[in-house]
Amino acid sequence: MTEKKYKSFWSFYPYYLTEHKNATSRTLHFIGTLLLIGCLIAGIITGRWILFVLIPVVGYGFAWAGHFFFEKNKPATFTYPLYSLGSDFVMFWHTLTGQINKKLREAEHPV
Repeated sequence: MTEKKYKSFWSFYPYYLTEHKNATSRTLHFIGTLLLIGCLIAGIITGRWILFVLIPVVGYGFAWAGHFFFEKNKPATFTYPLYSLGSDFVMFWHTLTGQINKKLREAEHPV
């Protein structure tokens, strides 16, 4: 087993962003995260447990399709599952608030 390189979430996040350079892949991640949030809220409101079962399917399904078909890399989830999950929500927020391109540039060219 290889030693994990990242010891904190915020040291991992720039790496995570560099693994998501493809805009289509980021869009798929965004859709998956949005559907995940929708399933969670709808599941809580309606009490339909199948919606909770769908959360990992839509979340990982869209994200992994982005990696396999567009990024052509291995999802960070396999090595850093918690950092990767958290980073997906941060990337979602940065996309939603229009900060993603700035954050990508910062990750590619750290100061």
